[in-house]
Amino acid sequence: MGRVAIYARYSSDQQRAASIEDQIRLCETWAAGQGHGIHQHYADHGTSGASLMRPGIQALLSDATAGRFDIVLTEAMDRLSRDQEDIAGVHKRLSFVGVRIITLSEGEVTNLHVGLKGTMNALFLQDLADKTRRGLRGRVEAGRSGGGNAYGYDVVRQVDDKGEADRGARRINSVEATIVRRIFEAYAAGQSHRAIVHALNDEGVPGPSGKGWGPSTVHGNRQRGTGILNNELYVGRLVWNRLRYVKDPTTGKRISRLNPAEEWVIQEVPELRIVDDALWERVKARQGTMRASKHARTGPGFWDRRRPKHLLSGLMSCGTCGGGVINFNKTRVGCATARNKGTCTNKTTMVRTTLEDIVFDGLEHHLMAPDLTELFCREYTAHITRLTAERGATRAAAEAELTKIDRDLDKLVDALLDGVPGARLKDRMEALEHRKEVLEESLRGQDLPAVSLHPRLADHYRENIHRLREMLREPHHRDEAAEILRGLIDKIVLTPVSAEDGKQTLSVSLEGSLAGILTMAMAGDGPPSIAAPTGASESVVKLVAGAGFEPATFRL
Repeated sequence: MGRVAIYARYSSDQQRAASIEDQIRLCETWAAGQGHGIHQHYADHGTSGASLMRPGIQALLSDATAGRFDIVLTEAMDRLSRDQEDIAGVHKRLSFVGVRIITLSEGEVTNLHVGLKGTMNALFLQDLADKTRRGLRGRVEAGRSGGGNAYGYDVVRQVDDKGEADRGARRINSVEATIVRRIFEAYAAGQSHRAIVHALNDEGVPGPSGKGWGPSTVHGNRQRGTGILNNELYVGRLVWNRLRYVKDPTTGKRISRLNPAEEWVIQEVPELRIVDDALWERVKARQGTMRASKHARTGPGFWDRRRPKHLLSGLMSCGTCGGGVINFNKTRVGCATARNKGTCTNKTTMVRTTLEDIVFDGLEHHLMAPDLTELFCREYTAHITRLTAERGATRAAAEAELTKIDRDLDKLVDALLDGVPGARLKDRMEALEHRKEVLEESLRGQDLPAVSLHPRLADHYRENIHRLREMLREPHHRDEAAEILRGLIDKIVLTPVSAEDGKQTLSVSLEGSLAGILTMAMAGDGPPSIAAPTGASESVVKLVAGAGFEPATFRL
């Protein structure tokens, strides 16, 4: 009898949420009939089986690795995943930790099931995608929406003569259409995206998401047809298949890519026109002028433009709204949301060089204070000791089980030599050999690397930071030193506070990347560098210097 984890999933609005309960009930009935105990239920609601980026399945895999159950029970293999690579990976990971997969449809899942069923599920997904695209294309060619809704329009819900949902109909929303025309006219008259957005947010006009407006909502991407100013539906032209979406196999996120123009489907829908041709052309003419001006300022050199222009670019955030902090001009930085949207109250700015000096001071004198470094070394050593003890106990149990398996295999060999039919012993021998492979694999790489923390860790760190600061002053070392410095910092938070004279100033909170800081501290006498420190524990995450750089705290 084993400990069972039940997994259930339903994927779309067309399925009932009660489907989860139905799947669990059927699995519980089966488990009870087999005499198994239920460890826990895992479920994902309304999520596709084409990706493993689901909280339920991730929790199940994590608990399986921790040895909390012996069997994963589900209605069918496609509940776990419809992706061929993912289902093979799940089966491989669970087999490695000795967990079996049993489904009500297929029984116990083997490599054969994974190969055949995985292929069938992959073909199902491709066929479903093809059918969906054919249906959407037919809808677009009939002058209906191919999916989603644009600002300025309402969805029309109606049924056809057969009583079925007639999808894709839209009508103009007069209130939102007025805002669309206002945006076009303001931009054509010379207003910037930021000025338009500020005005709308100041008046409390809800954006397309029901919240505030952002500059990208207005300007979007001209080539991709995104953003208010680039939506051709506003001039009565429905464009479909301009973009296609592919799923990143690493992250599971959908990435948009531009299709060739000859693959676009364009349909005239004059009844949905909001903006006249003259106004549209004025906007396009100004966009072209702005693009040419920007190209003249920046010139060629894509990678040069991609490199952070300033030392701390991309690392700063606002302590009031959580948004990014950007360069306002050549000398000062401030909250991007306050500048671009006008919805954040943090209007205070800071001189960039002053901020850089404060950050260096925090890195050099506060993040590795001697008393806190001593505390870290003590806690880190205790943590490694605990991990070593836990892994030692696990290793001893695994080695004992391996010894027993070897004895059992010897007995089975003796039985074969004594004339017991091999057919009676074959399954038992295969099970023992498989378990032996799992245990041997789990024992490999279990030893923690020895970590030597120098007693003068803080002093080494400060010396290397000082050398890094000197490198930044040398033109031929500046890029290298800037990259090293950015590797030491996770985040810089700027929060407005009142100074003694009553004026607003910014308090700086620095959050360091401890992996990089440890490497810097353990470096020798050569030039500083950032690389993964040998033996650095993944459970040691961050180092923080608080507002005004009060004594730093370690996060373990």
